[in-house]
Amino acid sequence: MLDQGHKSISSGQLADFVGVNPSLIRKDFSYFGGFGTRGVGYDIDDLVKQIKKILKINVMHRVALVGVGNLGSAVLAYPGFGVYGFEIAAAFDINPQKIGRRVHNVVIEDVSELVSLKKRGIDIAIVAIPRDAAQQTADDLVKAGVRGILNFSPCHITVPRKLKVITIDIAMDFARLPYYMPRQAGA
Repeated sequence: MLDQGHKSISSGQLADFVGVNPSLIRKDFSYFGGFGTRGVGYDIDDLVKQIKKILKINVMHRVALVGVGNLGSAVLAYPGFGVYGFEIAAAFDINPQKIGRRVHNVVIEDVSELVSLKKRGIDIAIVAIPRDAAQQTADDLVKAGVRGILNFSPCHITVPRKLKVITIDIAMDFARLPYYMPRQAGA
């Protein structure tokens, strides 16, 4: 709505947009303080800033990508991370033919250089590598000071409790889709 020139939004408009009750919007926002005006709504610019602060995406997070194969290359090319405060600042691979190449303004480095992440201010990593290398890579990322991992490898990785791992298994998520699809008439 900000892009469309709107300056404010009501809890009713927000509720319609996300498919919930307006009172739930007001209640949820009240947990984080008062940033709306009764009868007027929310200043959209201020609301965006407050939500980014709540989600801890109000500062730029430097991210490392491990694995610059098909999926990793697609992740590296994706322009939408900046909106959420993420910059892929480093990319690593094991393939000597990729090391040293510049892809989307990031030079691909040898995976042995993961140890440099902490001194570079990188504490989040995206892992897009085969299953058999995922756990060792996670262990190396832990040693390098990473505190959060987005795991695209199709397996569970084990890390210390102080770290957060989010695993995205595209095939598994895709397999869930038919269950949620509306039934066809006569089926």
